[in-house]
Amino acid sequence: MEKIEEQFADLYIVKSSAGTEESTYLLGIDTSKTLQASKGSLVAVLCSNGSIRIYNKERLSILREFSGHPGLLNGVRFANSCDSVYSACTDGTVKCWDARLASEKPVQLFKGYPSNIFISFDISNNDHVICAGTEKVDDDALLIFWDARINSQDLSTAKDPLGAYSEAHSDDITQVCFHPSNPNMVVSGSTDGLVNVFDISVDNEEDALVTTCNSVSSISYIGWSGKDYKQIYCMTHDEGFCWWDLNHLNTDEPITRLNIQDVREVINIKEGPLDYLIGGLYHEKMDKLFVVGGTHTGRIHLMSCTPSGLSHVTSLLGGHAATVRSFCWNTQDDSLLTGGEDAQLLLWKSRALEKTFTKKDSMKIASSVHQRVRVHSNDSYKRRKKTVMLK
Repeated sequence: MEKIEEQFADLYIVKSSAGTEESTYLLGIDTSKTLQASKGSLVAVLCSNGSIRIYNKERLSILREFSGHPGLLNGVRFANSCDSVYSACTDGTVKCWDARLASEKPVQLFKGYPSNIFISFDISNNDHVICAGTEKVDDDALLIFWDARINSQDLSTAKDPLGAYSEAHSDDITQVCFHPSNPNMVVSGSTDGLVNVFDISVDNEEDALVTTCNSVSSISYIGWSGKDYKQIYCMTHDEGFCWWDLNHLNTDEPITRLNIQDVREVINIKEGPLDYLIGGLYHEKMDKLFVVGGTHTGRIHLMSCTPSGLSHVTSLLGGHAATVRSFCWNTQDDSLLTGGEDAQLLLWKSRALEKTFTKKDSMKIASSVHQRVRVHSNDSYKRRKKTVMLK
């Protein structure tokens, strides 16, 4: 089998998205996972204007667009068993659309408690549970849980939460990520620097907390890695990287595999500087963890991760003209989707013929962080601590 490093180094651009009238950053990407989607795979892209665009993957043409109006959407995920696409909204809901229908109306709403402003979320690998993280409001930063299973009777009403975790974080919960194969395990990250691992099959929050790891900095990205996905890692808003091994929780071995305060200061890249980190990628077949970063001029740097440190693998050049904000790697066909502040969605494939295209000028628009609506309700929610286990 070809080395993953060689696959990365052989990536070329095979398609770029057509331009749109409205200039937006592309902040998040996910692809449909259903078998029938292989005939016409769908891509969902979170845009800085608060909407989600659905693209045809091979043509990168926009099929439809969903809006969270009057709220702004945060995060984008396809369900694992169907073509439903989800996003958390600042209006206190998690919204679900059928990505193959033109209707802009969500097919399902998951309603939070009063004053909730959702800025992160994920759905379990069996599509049974949704978990969303909130901004801190009145000293509370919450993880809210819902039963995500949909039946015909649910479609006409918003679903109320199963319960909430209220003690885990002391500031905005910026990241939520379910385990790739165990629907009961979920990890959360916050601007308080903490990364918490929970087993939600346990009846109460205190006992559900498996462990807490401290990055000592605001969390920008979290993920699972390692054999059976028993490792977790995170990136921070000041470009730090931390990696922990949960196999060592009940042993004398250190749980920390790697802790780098600022990756920019330690990585050596001959193609140019590293300006920021975008996220991580665990290649299950190769059992290797990679870190993805870039430059403000649009270069993408791929770095391999070992307990001894990060090392540069390759750089992708000639694609984006501005900061790259999102990516999605497909291990089935070794393709890569990237999105950036130049409003371009690019499809990269290994061993493909590179197509010549004109780079679009970088657009100067306000960051979505500054665009976020920050209107807090005076209503307070009733603190509830319920089991989120599904019987």
